[in-house]
Amino acid sequence: MQQWMSVDGFLAGPGGEGDVFAAVADFSASEAHNTTLLASVDEVLLGRRTYEAFREFWPGAHDEPMAQLVNTLPKTVCTTTLTEAPWGTHAPARIVPDAVAHVRELQGTAIVWGSVALMGALLAAGQVDEVELLVAPIALGGGTPLPAIPKLRLLETETWPASVIRTRYAVG
Repeated sequence: MQQWMSVDGFLAGPGGEGDVFAAVADFSASEAHNTTLLASVDEVLLGRRTYEAFREFWPGAHDEPMAQLVNTLPKTVCTTTLTEAPWGTHAPARIVPDAVAHVRELQGTAIVWGSVALMGALLAAGQVDEVELLVAPIALGGGTPLPAIPKLRLLETETWPASVIRTRYAVG
């Protein structure tokens, strides 16, 4: 599970997710890190709202360093409201109604991006092995909080350009 957040624990501010990203002037370290990380991922798990936002951006983001990887990795949308999940000219995402059952049966490695409700459901069911938090240098004072996370054990941390802090934790 990977999530961008503010220093005061909000994933999105009153103006939405863009409030967190607006505080980051340089995404090069994140792009390099995720390019390496995605080489070890078999599937991207998305909730419906994150899928819809990603679908609007990534299929046409030809100049973005990670676009090829993001567009070609298999994606699964965990939703009960969609019947199809197109991804531009790339293979459509698969739809599953029960995220927890899907992850329990999953063979391989998956990453969850964004998708707050999905994150909360998987955490509550004990189906998350690691949490990676990318902390932007901004305090939002309100918005969408990080879901409750059980006990964490720090695995690594580093500081990136633009004062972003990346931390990776084992869950449990």
